[in-house]
Parts: sequence; structure tokens; C-alpha cells
Amino acid sequence: MRITKKTILYIIITELFLFIILPSILLGINGNFHKAPDSKSPAPEIFTNKIQTPEYINVYRHTYGVTESIPFEDYVKGVVAGEMPSNFEPEALKAQAVAARTYSLSKITRSGQGGNPPAHPDAPLCDDTHCQVYRSVYELKSLKGDQWINEDWKKICDAVDSTKGELMYYNGQLAEQALFHSSSGGHTENSEDVFASAVPYLRSVDSPYEEGATHQQETKHFSAKDFAYLLNLKYPGRNLSSPINNIAVISKSTGGRVENIKINNSTYNGRELRDALGLSSANFQASINGSTITITSNGFGHGVGMSQYGANGMAQKGSNYKQILEHYYTGVKVY
Repeated sequence: MRITKKTILYIIITELFLFIILPSILLGINGNFHKAPDSKSPAPEIFTNKIQTPEYINVYRHTYGVTESIPFEDYVKGVVAGEMPSNFEPEALKAQAVAARTYSLSKITRSGQGGNPPAHPDAPLCDDTHCQVYRSVYELKSLKGDQWINEDWKKICDAVDSTKGELMYYNGQLAEQALFHSSSGGHTENSEDVFASAVPYLRSVDSPYEEGATHQQETKHFSAKDFAYLLNLKYPGRNLSSPINNIAVISKSTGGRVENIKINNSTYNGRELRDALGLSSANFQASINGSTITITSNGFGHGVGMSQYGANGMAQKGSNYKQILEHYYTGVKVY
């Protein structure tokens, strides 16, 4: 048989089709043919500093005077139940869970570095407002009853379980100051305007959805004599005298709270008046009418970090728990 150039060309074309072109077509049909990565597609976010939460945590129980070892996630559930109303939206409860978990872990970390607080040297945390309010399921059942356990407790457990192990981070490090309060009166505070130091993620932000909050336009009346007595009892070095003839706010913080106020010839900061007079917030106005001093305040708590009522309002407007946390803690990420 004579092999011509035409025959050779036919053989080459046939082999190219059978061994190169056809397999490529079949691979493409089966979905196994991989395209080169699209250079415009964003790279997946990889977080390498994730902290593992402990299995148990030691908590000092004030009522019993003992330190109790509690499963960590059960402790978070007890804090959410103790710190936030159970009728809040699920996304608000989730935000509270992450904030409480982050705060707890920061206390554990600090105890490993410099010991536990003097108030409870055998545990990094206690169960009251000195740290975070915690209630066990047995205490909650006794306080609230079986129906609450079957409905609200389940709701809280679902919120905590759905965020298990999640924490807040700022610039790749644990956001140790995961502070929160009941309501802000419309604006939260910069940390340095209330406490000693500036924390980059504790910035003053708007908190517009607090319509359902307690302690709005809360009014207290004091006689001038009682007013002076309470301030002198708390701060004897100022020597405030009665009658009270003048009250003038000198300055306000970024969040709108009283920063400095002058009463007669003595000067106080807003937090000092809040503590001495038992006010719900340093976001207040003061006036004198004869011998009666009237103070009207808005909000409840120190005003730094997450407003719980604001978080619930955001959830009602459709925000999820990460959006809530990223609003109230500037620049944080949840992992």
C-alpha cells in the first residue's frame, strides 16, 4: 500500500481529534474543565488569629460565696438571660451573646496575665454588675417559671448556640472592651469621655432606634438642701453650700452627656452627679425653680459600646447581629 502525503495528513488530523480535541470537549461537558481564576474576583477572607474559647469558666457566685466552674457556653446563655430582656429580637440576643462572650474571654486572658480581680481572687468573673449579670437555668426557672423556660430560655439558647465560639476582633486582635449598656438616649459615648482611656472601637455613634427604651425623659426633683447634702456626702471636698442659686452646664461630650457642670462655685463632672444623685444617665438637663432642683435624664447606663435597646431597634429594622455589632463597635469584625 502506498502512503501518500494526503494519507499522512488524514492520520494526523484524526489523532489530534481523538486524543486532544475530543477529550477537552468531554471534560468541559462534565464540568471538570477548570478555567483560569478570574483576576477580578476577590480573594476569600482568611482570618488566622481566631481564639478558641475554653470549655469551662470559673465564676464567683456572690449569693453563695463560692467559685463555680461552669461550661463556657452555658455561662454565656446565663449572661444573655441576665443582661438582656428575653422578648428582644433574636438578632439582638445574638449580638448580646457575642459581646458577652468577647468580654468574658478578655477577662480570662487578663487573669492569666496579672491575676484575678481583688473582689473575687479565685475567678476572673463574678455574677453581678461588677462584671456581667449571670443567672443559672435553675435560678431562672425559680424566678420566671416553667413557661419562661420552655419558651424564652429556648429562644436565648438558640441565639447563643447559633453564634457558638464567635468573638469580636479589632485589627486581628480580640476586642477586649466589649462594653454595653441598656440605652444611650440617642448617641453612645467615646470611651475616654466616660472612662480613663480612648479605645479605638468604642467611638460615639448614633443610636436612633431606641423608641421602646425605658428611662426616657426620667425626671427627679430635689430640694436644694437635699441636693447639697447628697453631693457633699459623696464629694466632701467641694463644700457645696445651700441655697443653690446657679446651675450651669459648662461642656458636653461628643455623645451629648454632661461633661462639666458648675453649681454655685463648685464644679463637677456629669458622672459625679449621676453617681451622687442616683441618676440613670449623665445625659441630663438641670433647672432651678425656687428651692426645687429638677433633673431630667435620658438613657440608662454609662453609654459606652452597644446600646441594648438600640440593638433591638436595629434588629426590628432588619439588621443582623453582625451589622449591629459592627455599628456599635467601630471597625470590629466577628469571627
